[in-house]
Amino acid sequence: MFPPVDQAEPDGLLAVGGDLSVGRLLLAYRQGIFPWYEGKHILWWSPDPRFVLFPDELKESKSMRQLIRKNAFDFRVDTAFSEVITNCKTVARRGQESTWITDEVRNAYIRLHKEGYAHSAEAWLDGKLVGGLYGIRMGRAFFGESMFSKESNASKYAFIQYVRRLRGEGVELIDCQVYTEHLESLGARMIPRSEFVKKLSSLLQ
Repeated sequence: MFPPVDQAEPDGLLAVGGDLSVGRLLLAYRQGIFPWYEGKHILWWSPDPRFVLFPDELKESKSMRQLIRKNAFDFRVDTAFSEVITNCKTVARRGQESTWITDEVRNAYIRLHKEGYAHSAEAWLDGKLVGGLYGIRMGRAFFGESMFSKESNASKYAFIQYVRRLRGEGVELIDCQVYTEHLESLGARMIPRSEFVKKLSSLLQ
């Protein structure tokens, strides 16, 4: 069990400890809570406001639409989940010394993938995985977790293609968790946590 999300600290921290079992993770996502490691401890977060993308508000730049028309990358879903999360764990990021994706986190999301909840969207080039993202799909919501890129625009290409697919499948909300300039450029925006949780309750039925 988790405390009510409105009891979170101003920075969004709600709880400490527990485990990353499939049941606990799914319970957390249903309530608008996600895990994040700091040191050895699992921290559970529910920030207010929440950074989300409504698929109908996806922004596609002219240059990205051209890349998609040219099939610049081979877009695939769920063909290399373990490889995607491993890259998210290991690829160096500007201004970031370490990753929150521990071995425990990696193994937990691979279990979620095997159970049919976690999914990867992938960009391939010349038979090699060069970009992608992973997250949790529940009902008409997708909870994005992390992305990586080894080629310019690869992760953005996979993201846009996947949002298009999710939109076609009836997904109405993509959780981006916390602000990034990259995702803002693609149409993500802040909404109050109360609105986010209310939307989840209907989208996850």
